[in-house]
Amino acid sequence: MGAFAVAEVRCIVLRMTKAELFEFISGCKLGVLASVSPEGVPQSALVGIAVTEELEIIFDTLNTTRKFRNLTADHRASFVIGWAGEKTVQFEGEAFLPDGQELERYKKIYFGTWLDGPARQSWPGMTYFVVRPRWIRYSDFDQRPPFIEEQFFGD
Repeated sequence: MGAFAVAEVRCIVLRMTKAELFEFISGCKLGVLASVSPEGVPQSALVGIAVTEELEIIFDTLNTTRKFRNLTADHRASFVIGWAGEKTVQFEGEAFLPDGQELERYKKIYFGTWLDGPARQSWPGMTYFVVRPRWIRYSDFDQRPPFIEEQFFGD
């Protein structure tokens, strides 16, 4: 078989509730956002996040950033959230810029997590993205066998 050995990994696959995923994500204030530039170059950024009970991720950014340019050109986004121990969420979704009353509702949730958020909203070019989930994978490799949960979300 050569120099490589094959290891068998057994996983526990149970059904996590939306509330359990919300609890985990809301306990994390930071996430790594990945997006793709209009030229097709992958780019990542550490961002402060908040989450809705519908598992939408909210973050703020300036309209001069690469992430703003990327997400307004291509709405696909992904996150890695949580890195205490070996518990993480991988998150893929579609980003949008809410406006009007919808924006105010999301900002209220965001400001509940980021108490300094209201002071930043007056910065020139401040914007707020919301990313709706398409796919979420929660992994806990701190337990044996590992616990892995994937959920898909429709339109």
